[in-house]
Amino acid sequence: MKRLLPFAIIIVVLTGAAAAGWVLLRSSRQQAITSSPTPDPAGEVKGAEPPHVRGNPNAAVTVEEFGDFQCPTCGTYYAELKKIEGEFGDKLKVIFRELPLLPMHEHALMAAQAAEAAGLQGKFWEMHDLLYENQTKWVTEKDLVPVFADYAKQVGLNPDQFMKDLNGETVAQRIFQDGKRAHSLGLKGTPSFFVNGKEATGDQWRPEGLRQMIKDALAASGK
Repeated sequence: MKRLLPFAIIIVVLTGAAAAGWVLLRSSRQQAITSSPTPDPAGEVKGAEPPHVRGNPNAAVTVEEFGDFQCPTCGTYYAELKKIEGEFGDKLKVIFRELPLLPMHEHALMAAQAAEAAGLQGKFWEMHDLLYENQTKWVTEKDLVPVFADYAKQVGLNPDQFMKDLNGETVAQRIFQDGKRAHSLGLKGTPSFFVNGKEATGDQWRPEGLRQMIKDALAASGK
């Protein structure tokens, strides 16, 4: 029972947020919702530490994404974000935050657990990419344990350690801390993005809008 408590807390927090209206459906697909003014992302609620970072850690521009591995829009945006990373190279770093939308996406929490368990062995981004690239396959499975165990082998993880960490407290706490950060920012959908602390809203949320935000941030930094 003690082992399951952290995940019970996560479910209560995220389910309550979902009940308040995490996402808006428009034109038969999910879209991020423009939220009210948010507090400074550098404020008290920092999310899981250390965060998962890809790219140049000293880059002038930081894109922070809050994502859900089962979210179809996140899956579509994944490819676009990879292109953006390639376009800006070492001028950009990307941070990923866990925001599984419950109960809308029944497998989202376990997928987040798999990514975080992989992260404890230094393979977060490898699992992150594999989950998004195979999203349409694993979301239809009833038993995800063997599926994610196979993914763990594919990315070179110690399988026994992965299975132990999957339901461990460290993983639970990381997801919980990212959820607290998302809640503090008033986020209502995935994917949600911040560029150097400024939320991408309206048309800025679209790939071209995000690109322009990055360019503006680079110009402001003199880089």
